[in-house]
Amino acid sequence: MIEVEGLRKTFGDLVAVDDVSFRAEPGAIFGLLGPNGAGKSTTIGCLSGLLDPTAGSVRVLGHDVVGDALAARESLGVVPQELAIYEDLSAAENLRFWGGAFHLRGAELNRRVEEVLERVGLEDRAKEPAKQFSGGMKRRLNFACGVLHKPKVLLLDEPTVGVDPQSRVRLLDLVREEAASGTCVLYTTHYMEEAETLCDRLAIVDHGRLIAEGTLAELRGMLGERDLLRLAGAFDPDKVGAALAGVEAIRGDHEVVQSDAELLTVSVPQASRHLPAIFAALDATGAEVRETTLTQPSLETLFIKLTGKELRE
Repeated sequence: MIEVEGLRKTFGDLVAVDDVSFRAEPGAIFGLLGPNGAGKSTTIGCLSGLLDPTAGSVRVLGHDVVGDALAARESLGVVPQELAIYEDLSAAENLRFWGGAFHLRGAELNRRVEEVLERVGLEDRAKEPAKQFSGGMKRRLNFACGVLHKPKVLLLDEPTVGVDPQSRVRLLDLVREEAASGTCVLYTTHYMEEAETLCDRLAIVDHGRLIAEGTLAELRGMLGERDLLRLAGAFDPDKVGAALAGVEAIRGDHEVVQSDAELLTVSVPQASRHLPAIFAALDATGAEVRETTLTQPSLETLFIKLTGKELRE
């Protein structure tokens, strides 16, 4: 339902999206996972037709979003990261406005407004202006506006940012319901737990590039059984690599992911068993270890292994 091929988007000298390709299927949730500034929102902008790609192509239900924009947009629902609601209008009035934009009229529009308000838990606040809503309620109304017209493809750009736990749970359940009904959902997030529990397939992006793609099991499989050992302190980067290579227990079976004067990150199998030997080797270089963190294989571990840094909010 979504086909992205060689997508590139630049703003002057800034490359926001760099040669990204992927496909998303009906009835599934495809996740774009990455930190703020990774290019996720720009990709959504190109998919929705708000931004013209600099290069490459984007197709929705076979329609090119540039050459056949109207047909592509008719099948889309968009829930942007920035709230797309009118604060002075009531919840019902916001929904009627957006429903009208998608050619819903009369009894059908009224029926859909009632249905969606009930789904997002705002039926008892339908006549209140949105400016009186909490942040979580506004996020739920934002979601309602995007699904009112029953889109076949739903683009969700970090829809749970800054919401309370109850609203987050409700929103994630709503996303699952959309996919279960056959909708193709594209979901961007920088929350590990959302990506792991929600998405059928994931693409990890950073600095505009897609750096890994697959199911959760496939992505975890890229790590094997390696743990991630992070050491903070004082290190001599020129000596660390040789020192670790001299540790017989991990020789040839470890990878230095990041090494600088204050932080050392190493991917190594069964790291807890080898800590004494690793510390001894580092001590011989004059290193000072002040803090130790050991992480088992996870999406976050993979991200750090691929990019050398943690996901950031």
